[in-house]
Amino acid sequence: MKVNERSTSQIRKRYDRIAGIYDLLEGTIERSRYAGWRKLLWNKAEGSDILEIGVGTGKNFPFYPNDTTVTAIDFSEKMLERARNKAARHNIEVNLLQMDVQNMEFADNSFDTVIGTFVFCSVPDPMRGLEEVKRVVKPGRKVLLLEHVLSANRVIAVLMNLVNPVVVRIMGPNINRKTVENVSNSGLKVEKVSDLAAGIFKLIEARKIEQE
Repeated sequence: MKVNERSTSQIRKRYDRIAGIYDLLEGTIERSRYAGWRKLLWNKAEGSDILEIGVGTGKNFPFYPNDTTVTAIDFSEKMLERARNKAARHNIEVNLLQMDVQNMEFADNSFDTVIGTFVFCSVPDPMRGLEEVKRVVKPGRKVLLLEHVLSANRVIAVLMNLVNPVVVRIMGPNINRKTVENVSNSGLKVEKVSDLAAGIFKLIEARKIEQE
């Protein structure tokens, strides 16, 4: 399956554009809610070899588990530049790489856990990205995602669909993705979905089925 290079390039440019102010844009909600959710997610990581997809500016750095090797990727060079600076300032040991989750360069069955926080709202082809995640995680191992999804409430869903094009144009992410369904359709086994707020913010725990 070929990646839509034009769409990917457009989204990458949007994140490059806002990289310098990205942490400021989400500062209040990051401190009040997101940070606690990130900690909850990272506490569920398994094994010693972890891949973080969509590392952004490095908001998950404070929650990396001890005694693990973390590789973190992002397709935006400007966001990675911020992450590199943050890692250097805080002595975070992480292998930062510019890479697209839709076309990762890792071998099959490489990681014990793959983690993403608010990533699949921005991936141009989320199914392609999830299939890549499934490919690189080891059989029987875990995929952990913190995502916002389309509300099950019909009125709210209509509103989210209406404003989505504006949000995408300005910020980059889609607010109307059906990520839980997409994870299941990718072939990963969804083990648990926790509703964190408003029926929109979800913690998704999935696993790659053991090879027979």
